[in-house]
Amino acid sequence: MKQVTIVCDGSSLGNGRGNPRAAACAVLGFRGHWRGFGEYLGSATNQQAEIAAARVGLENLKEPCKVKLLSDSRYVVETMGGTWRRKTNHEWWAKLDLAAAKHQIEWKWVKGHSGHIVQEVADSMARKIAELGRVDQILLETAVADIGVIEI
Repeated sequence: MKQVTIVCDGSSLGNGRGNPRAAACAVLGFRGHWRGFGEYLGSATNQQAEIAAARVGLENLKEPCKVKLLSDSRYVVETMGGTWRRKTNHEWWAKLDLAAAKHQIEWKWVKGHSGHIVQEVADSMARKIAELGRVDQILLETAVADIGVIEI
């Protein structure tokens, strides 16, 4: 079984106000090489965007994998780890459960905005996709290429 690292982040610009613009980004690493995936979510909350970011990463794996999934969302990590109960966002959790079902996943929290190179890329690309209202594949590929070849 391949060992893969996923670093993901969600963003909701205007979260909780008026018309939020949300997006999710996941950066997948295998043997030190990275690929980025994003999705514009439209009107979604920050928590929903964080759940979606993990789903996006897992859905882009082509076969069952052993996954180390890093998120700066304690909400996602603690809930998927079974520490916290699901009180809301049930449709979002169901989609993540489906994406996670065939993988062996270690859910790890990473502090956001702390200089973690891959997490910083996921964060900046989630915000950029939310701002643009679409995924700019060239921008995403360029940001991921700047990571270089590193294993985490």
